[in-house]
Amino acid sequence: MGLPGGRASVGRFGLVPFLIASAFAQPYTDWRDYGGTADSSQYSALKQINRANVHKLKRAWTYPTGDNSRYFFNPIVIGTTMYVLAKNNSLVALDAATGRELWAAKADADVRVITNRGFNYWESKDGRDRRLLLCVNHSLRAYDASNGRLIESFGDKGKIDLKQGLDRDPATVSLVQSLTPGRVFENLIIIGSATNQGYGSAPGDIRAFDVRTGKLAWTFHTIPRPGEFGHSTWPKEAWKTVGGANVWGEMSLDEKRGILYAPTASAKYNFYGVDRKGDNLFSDSLLALDARTGKRLWHFQMVHHDIWDYDDATAPKLLTLRVNGKSIDAVAQVSKQGFVWVFDRTTGQPVWQIEERPVPKSDMPGEVVSPTQPYPTKPPPFARQKFTVDDLSPFLSPADRAKFRDEILSARNEGLFTPPGKRPTIQMPGNNGGANWGGAAVDPLNGSLFVVSKDLPCLLKLESEETVASRAANTPEQRGQNTYIQHCMHCHGADRTGKPPAMPSLHDAPVRLTRKQIENAITQGQGPMPGYPKLSIVEVDELIAYLYNPARAAAIVPTGTTSLADRYYSGFGFMIASDGLAPIKPPWSSLTAYDLNLGTIKWQIPLGDVPALADKGIKNTGSHYPKVGPVVTAGGIIFTGTRDRHIRALDVDNGKVLWEAEVDAALEGIPAVYQINGKQYIVFCAAAQVGLTASTQVKIPGAYVAFALPDE
Repeated sequence: MGLPGGRASVGRFGLVPFLIASAFAQPYTDWRDYGGTADSSQYSALKQINRANVHKLKRAWTYPTGDNSRYFFNPIVIGTTMYVLAKNNSLVALDAATGRELWAAKADADVRVITNRGFNYWESKDGRDRRLLLCVNHSLRAYDASNGRLIESFGDKGKIDLKQGLDRDPATVSLVQSLTPGRVFENLIIIGSATNQGYGSAPGDIRAFDVRTGKLAWTFHTIPRPGEFGHSTWPKEAWKTVGGANVWGEMSLDEKRGILYAPTASAKYNFYGVDRKGDNLFSDSLLALDARTGKRLWHFQMVHHDIWDYDDATAPKLLTLRVNGKSIDAVAQVSKQGFVWVFDRTTGQPVWQIEERPVPKSDMPGEVVSPTQPYPTKPPPFARQKFTVDDLSPFLSPADRAKFRDEILSARNEGLFTPPGKRPTIQMPGNNGGANWGGAAVDPLNGSLFVVSKDLPCLLKLESEETVASRAANTPEQRGQNTYIQHCMHCHGADRTGKPPAMPSLHDAPVRLTRKQIENAITQGQGPMPGYPKLSIVEVDELIAYLYNPARAAAIVPTGTTSLADRYYSGFGFMIASDGLAPIKPPWSSLTAYDLNLGTIKWQIPLGDVPALADKGIKNTGSHYPKVGPVVTAGGIIFTGTRDRHIRALDVDNGKVLWEAEVDAALEGIPAVYQINGKQYIVFCAAAQVGLTASTQVKIPGAYVAFALPDE
């Protein structure tokens, strides 16, 4: 694997300690990159904190974020300096041992979209040039890691416009930047992108830029151009109009071999692919690329012609296995469907057989689904893949139970890969999980894999553009109504009355909430409501305009056909009861431990609780809607936070809780494990929450919270 780093930053004592630390650096003992290391292991070889003493952990320091924004941030630590995002999207440097602020630098006066899950870091060989790399407002930027100032020699005065160079009119590209950092390899910064959910979204090109100059080094077209491998799996002109097949989630690097592993998302539109007939390479694929050139080495497609939004978002995990007496350097990919795919990382050969199995046909006009989909024969799935009346939660009210029973019995429900249609379709796992970004960790040396997953069924239904009445959308309010219909109507209703208390009425939203609070709720989510970070700034503005003045959208009249007359739309269709909980019986989130040497599950436990149920003595339900990442340590511990505001230390051998602590707000993102002066710390991002159901806003300040063993 090669050493992931470990050099101390250049400080007041010059380069001597920097060079000494570099010479004696040990693998996996620092946290210099998103997920800890470039291979995304989410693993630490530190073991000062272990099973025997973890119960003694105490809060070492707390750094308030200074605002009420929601952060998902995984801190990085360079030497004794920690870098985080706080103070209204400012870059902040902290003393990693005390949490004392060293400096804070605002990225922009008006930040509409920013890489809010982590930073990338690069330094020159002599350590004198040190840079933080992230994306802000659809531009890639380089900042001086010493003070947070923009490095104007990078790109065009410190910025690279990511809407340029996509073979599309930049004016038509409303969203291209991902919230997830890329990967630094040698002198390259490699990044993916986010795209909109609808027709005409931006293509999902993977691009590498020179980290010093910002010059484009290479591009990999995930929607192949004419003459490129995979072009025949699309309509001939699709590369000009179809978007997606992007890497909005996480990528991993085998630095020793110079291989980038990139998991891609679905093509767009998410749920109806009549304009993109074919298997659609390289959507929903694991790509192995030469990190220096972008050349494809191998690929595997997990979903052919995806119409379920089954993006691969979790980082590929690199580890060494011992299978039937043979050592294999492997890459493991977990998925939203609940599958674990394991390949030889150099050849792409599956470690265990993968079968193409028949799947149901679509009844939608013009839709041609793949007749088969791939299923791994080992390991077994970590998530439930069906939802029937027998799976209804015992905590449903009688009214909710009757409602969901009727919905299930009247829906098309043929298991995984049941195509969405005019008739409602059960989707399990839903398109928000099984596994999602940040949701897996490995011990790279012993073949253990740990996956956080959620079980949240969906009810998908496609509605014709004619019935949506979206033809003559000439005002922002009318276009905002279209966005509302696609993404919000399933939960909040056509008349915006909602399903209180879980889904509040939006009639008085402009009175109860500031514009910024509404924007944060749309882009970041709140409570049971998922966030929609892939909506463009324009789409969010139009949606808010509709909520403020719905009467201006009432005059929309269908105007006949368009060039794509068989276009259909659908919401995400999350099935949520009136109390905000999922209708499927618990656990709603789980932690699953695999032994990938054998391809077996070692153990599986519910992860977290629902506070309202825990107060009644009902525990081990799993928390709701986790977007948290586990971290594994050589001390035999899994650290993870949950949205019930609890941090837990679990035994790697059986999942037993060894220690837990409560913080003020829900936990988001991946924690970081590091040491300063021989003392081990673990820091969590406890994100701020803003209650949207109350008549007055309940603001809980966010903070970064670090724990360590007490000095003895």
